[in-house]
Amino acid sequence: MRFATCAAFGLWGVWLVAGTAVACDAPDVQPPIRIRGDHAFVHPGILHNRAELDFIRERVQAGDQPWASAWEELRNHRVAQLDWQPRPREEVIRGAFNNPNLGGNQLMDDGQAAFAHALQWYLTQEPAHAEKSIEILNAWAAELRAVGGHDARLLTGMAGINHVGAAELMRHTYEGWCEQEQEQFERMLREVFYPTIQDFYPTANGNWDAAMIQTVMAMGVFLDDHRMFNRGVDYFMRGRGNGAITHYVNRHGITQESGRSQGYAQMGLAYLGIAAEIGWTQGLDLYGAFGDRLLKGYEITAKYNLGYDVAYTPFTSIEQRYHYEQISDSGRGSFRPMYETVYNHYVHRRGQEVEYIDRAVERTRPEGYSRSHTSWRTLLFADLPALP
Repeated sequence: MRFATCAAFGLWGVWLVAGTAVACDAPDVQPPIRIRGDHAFVHPGILHNRAELDFIRERVQAGDQPWASAWEELRNHRVAQLDWQPRPREEVIRGAFNNPNLGGNQLMDDGQAAFAHALQWYLTQEPAHAEKSIEILNAWAAELRAVGGHDARLLTGMAGINHVGAAELMRHTYEGWCEQEQEQFERMLREVFYPTIQDFYPTANGNWDAAMIQTVMAMGVFLDDHRMFNRGVDYFMRGRGNGAITHYVNRHGITQESGRSQGYAQMGLAYLGIAAEIGWTQGLDLYGAFGDRLLKGYEITAKYNLGYDVAYTPFTSIEQRYHYEQISDSGRGSFRPMYETVYNHYVHRRGQEVEYIDRAVERTRPEGYSRSHTSWRTLLFADLPALP
């Protein structure tokens, strides 16, 4: 059995410089942010460090709200049950508009299940949940050889974050995942997941890039791979695609997909929010990049979906592939379970008011399951103090 050791060399310096200007908005100047070369990755360290996980466990054990209701929702969900059976495939194919869908839902659902059981293991210390999480991870690692089809990159970005998040908790908090099985899981990440998403999809609507950014960063942490982690951070900051922060959110908080639908706009923001949280856990402030650009996107999107008018100017994506003349009412008022992460960062870490995100959180608590996102965010992020 083994726990991964931190690499002998630390995180590379990350040069966070201005990206390429696009028709919708020219990016601000961002000073470089660097992590010293002798810094090692924090483990566990994708969404939480150990002190944060212990805080959540204490709140759950005490029956405090809102953690108690969020915990009950997780415990009652189908993916969190010990009779869950993984359904791995050798090849997963997801076409445009989810047609065909050969194993795509299974890849996402099993990732959610692995993560749900990993959380239950840590919060209850019941080994059966650790073993179930490992069973799911091992099943896919032993079977999966390819993810293909038009939506392969999007699918891998959406599903990968949960597989890797579960694996991070298992590797660093449970001694029962043997070395050979961990190495098999590593091979799946390096030989299947990463080749699928390493070059992102610059001209797709930005939620694609955003989904891949979070998973590339998460894999970098799990694998202690500084180049991989850096690739995700660098794309967040100055990638050429629609998912880079200044290409996805303009200075006024309008997103590249605000004119497409509110569901898609929230989708992209949700993935970028998780990427920012991964960065924070590892010592990088992606939240504050380009004048809190991510916060502006969340606030304006929450405001519009709460029923308020917002200023909008036509938004053209990079290479002019998409042009949205007016803000979309499609999905308006339907809130994705994504606001707790950013709310916690600005309110509880920074002591800052966030008027519209605050109201969105009131609408969505407890944020529970979502197949295409990191689930259980009220449990994970509600009122989480700044911990070492």
